[in-house]
Amino acid sequence: MTEQQGDPHHLETLDRDLDRLSNLEMAASYVGRPLVGPGISLIFVVLAGLAAMLFFGDTNNSMIVVIAACFGAYMALNIGANDVANNMGPAVGANALSMGGAIAIAAIFESAGALIAGGDVVSTIAKGIIEPASMGTAEVFIWAMMAALLAAALWVNLATWVGAPVSTTHSVVGGVMGAGIAAAGFAAVNWPTMSAIAASWVISPVLGGVIAACFLALIKSRIIYQDDKIAAARKWVPVLVGIMAGAFATYLALKGLKKIIKIDLPTALAIGAVVGGGIWAVMIPVIRKQSQGLENRNKSLKVLFGIPLVVSAALLSFAHGANDVANAVGPLAAIVQASQSGNYTEAVSIPVWVMVIGAFGISFGLFLFGPKLIRMVGSQITKLNPMRAYCVALSAAITVIIASWLGLPVSSTHIAVGGVFGVGFFREWDAERRIKKARLAMPTRPAHAPEERRRRKLVRRSHFMTIIAAWVITVPAAAALSAAIFFLIASVSGAI
Repeated sequence: MTEQQGDPHHLETLDRDLDRLSNLEMAASYVGRPLVGPGISLIFVVLAGLAAMLFFGDTNNSMIVVIAACFGAYMALNIGANDVANNMGPAVGANALSMGGAIAIAAIFESAGALIAGGDVVSTIAKGIIEPASMGTAEVFIWAMMAALLAAALWVNLATWVGAPVSTTHSVVGGVMGAGIAAAGFAAVNWPTMSAIAASWVISPVLGGVIAACFLALIKSRIIYQDDKIAAARKWVPVLVGIMAGAFATYLALKGLKKIIKIDLPTALAIGAVVGGGIWAVMIPVIRKQSQGLENRNKSLKVLFGIPLVVSAALLSFAHGANDVANAVGPLAAIVQASQSGNYTEAVSIPVWVMVIGAFGISFGLFLFGPKLIRMVGSQITKLNPMRAYCVALSAAITVIIASWLGLPVSSTHIAVGGVFGVGFFREWDAERRIKKARLAMPTRPAHAPEERRRRKLVRRSHFMTIIAAWVITVPAAAALSAAIFFLIASVSGAI
């Protein structure tokens, strides 16, 4: 060892340098971590553009399709970040699934739903929101769809950033409407359809909330408030799981398997009844075995709802992938068709490569950005346990069936979050009712101060108001953004 190496002063200097390096590494890691998600997302968007270049070939409109594919990939990432949380949030909030498990299940089932059952022939642009013939030329139509796709993606991205679960369907609808008005005036919009969509802003969450609250009331009265909770659970949990199985069988028959086979509502209900009855019979011995040795308390009941809740989350993800992938790739498919053939007035078939962009984009978006909204839906609006989360999942399936029967366009986001609100507000009402009942039984018991009663509220009002505000302005905000983007694109291209 040299004299310099043994010098204490030199060793102190070396330690300080090492500490600085260590701090630098920590700082670089801290700064770089938030950039990992956007970086991977950018790579995926670029790959989507390269895929479009490869499959579309070298034509006059190839660059337009490449740009549109990048916009579609960006939209799919945002759907994964925002929309998928509605299916997984309740299960994660109830601790039936870990965050990693939820993301893995959702990614698999979202992709399977999109690739197996998604992408049936979508009507000419976003469910008849505008009349394509009013656009005049294929070029104007393509610019309008580009503007709609980018505007919807930007709006969903903003909503995810502020922590508001919004309807990606409504975002696309607003984008298409805004671009249509900018391109061809107010007469281009199908206003009766828009009126029905506006009505669904109210109908979806209210119906989802009421159904979820009703099932929670049933569980509380028939199981939780019974003297022998385990005996009550042995009787009612198979019935509830059978109802869930029947509801999901009907839901998937109606909404998730459209590409494979067309099934009308009576047939779907019959399929649901058969499946529900079969699962009820199977679950009777299963629940009896699961409940052996459980203590007679509420915590024991959570075990019995865990597996049904995980299965319901997976099925919701499959159905969501089958239906909502069109939000990402429907306008992109329309641009591809118009660019290839010049035909933009007929129904649009979605090419396989376009479906793959949508399916993988949703999965990447969920993996990279989904946890924020999953936590919001699962635990920050109101506290969920497996019984409450079960009610939310079941209400989502039943509400879609009722809406299909009534012919109402509904949002899966609004239904699921409405179910969470319904469960929370029912718990508030039930808690107040029980306090009043106890006060009548014991008149000398002191009443709670107003401040304490406010603290006892089980739904966080700040989140409630933020989400409702985001829902109300989604269509007009996406429409205004889309109209501005259309004017910008069209003025640059010389289309107007």
